[in-house]
Amino acid sequence: MANDNVVLRFNEVIFNYGEHKPILEEASFSVRNGSKLALMGQNGAGKTSLFRLILGEDKPQKGGIFRSPEDATVGVAKQVVPLEQRDQTVRDFFASTFTDVPYNLDKRIADVLGAVNLHTDLTKRVREHSGGEQARLLLAYSLIQNPDILLLDEPTNNLDPEGIEHLTGFLMMYEKTVIVISHDADFLNAFTDGVLYLDVHTQKVEQYDGNYSDVVEEISERIEREKMQNARAERMIREKMAKSEFFAHKGGKLRSVAKRMREAAEESQENMVEVRREDKTIRSFEIPAQEFPFDFNGSILAIKTIGIIQKGKRVEKETSVILRKRSHVLLSGPNGIGKSTFLEHIYNRTAPGITIGEGVIVGYYRQDFSLFDYDQTAYDCLSQAMRKVDEHTLRSVAAGFLLDGKILGNQIKYLSEGQKGLLSFARLVLLKPGLLILDEPTNHINFRHLPLIAQAIDGYEGALLVVSHVPDFVAQVRIDSTIDLTTLL
Repeated sequence: MANDNVVLRFNEVIFNYGEHKPILEEASFSVRNGSKLALMGQNGAGKTSLFRLILGEDKPQKGGIFRSPEDATVGVAKQVVPLEQRDQTVRDFFASTFTDVPYNLDKRIADVLGAVNLHTDLTKRVREHSGGEQARLLLAYSLIQNPDILLLDEPTNNLDPEGIEHLTGFLMMYEKTVIVISHDADFLNAFTDGVLYLDVHTQKVEQYDGNYSDVVEEISERIEREKMQNARAERMIREKMAKSEFFAHKGGKLRSVAKRMREAAEESQENMVEVRREDKTIRSFEIPAQEFPFDFNGSILAIKTIGIIQKGKRVEKETSVILRKRSHVLLSGPNGIGKSTFLEHIYNRTAPGITIGEGVIVGYYRQDFSLFDYDQTAYDCLSQAMRKVDEHTLRSVAAGFLLDGKILGNQIKYLSEGQKGLLSFARLVLLKPGLLILDEPTNHINFRHLPLIAQAIDGYEGALLVVSHVPDFVAQVRIDSTIDLTTLL
């Protein structure tokens, strides 16, 4: 329960990411102790940068960021495990959060793993865990020092329904301050009591009371009111300017009337409110399917065995699934059963019992974006997906995914996770795959984009194999059959 004590305050903070990327412009807001807040904003608006400022990893160019008390601790669960930590053991991963490793580290790890409902071996490497298990490790990592301010960056990514339910219950009972970035409306509505909105256009932080849906509705209603107010003002301005012109041509004393009319119109113009521009949404798009020769036998992907994690060990289970053109298959099962590992082995053509048709181009949306060369520019990444580089087509497709020239020139490591997701889809469009493998394609994506992404996947004419724990999204995509791994145990 929030109280009147302020635990965090931003005072006219100015922060630019690099030379040409303004994030905050004299932003001011305060957070009460015990608040549960959602941090909203368009992909690339700077939500993760705001977290880095709270953590002290970045410093503002001007203004102040204050914690009360000054030694208030901050814990963060990032969207993905950093690349340099994926080869660490679980024990070393948690030890890295301490300057001085405590003597009872193993007990403290056990306590936080229990809080996030994860059972694992402390000698197991982080990369050997599934996406959902890594999400729980990240949350436990943020909790191990019992922080006064808990920052969660897309914590439901990769979590199955059971994991989301457990996390929601935990946060509802958590007595300290929580600020969470998420595009999961149901999750946010369950426990938040306010919203911080980072406006990508004004670089201001707007503060609202109420849960996520309340605030989205309030913002929408406010935009409509402002549009109507400005429409009335514009009519009045046109009328006054027309009268001003009329009286000006009459001459004599009527010129003074014309002047007053013109001044009144100018005053009305100055008093028009600035309507907050709505977040941009990606353009409608298609993922073109690979064109196959006439002598192609029709089988794009044949699955005879599937590797499943059972009691901590990988076992091969027999099945019989063939994907042809326009086959849409959902791969389902709880976190840790081996879905992502199976998809990775298909992409790498290392899965036993798997046959991919000769010459089939495979497009792969990997949930952690580890296929990317993070030192490569976004432009080079897209150009390599094209069999023949067409500058106009590349930039047009990129623009449809809100990737402008500046973003294309950036190295991928400087893109937000949401922008990496959009870059992945732009790459798939240019690749024109015959087999499309999607592992949690909603991760990190702004909710405004999801209907258009679902529409594109639904209309894909090649073979599709998809993993998603978001029922509302799956419901928008044509699914011909489901491989439920739990039925193979």
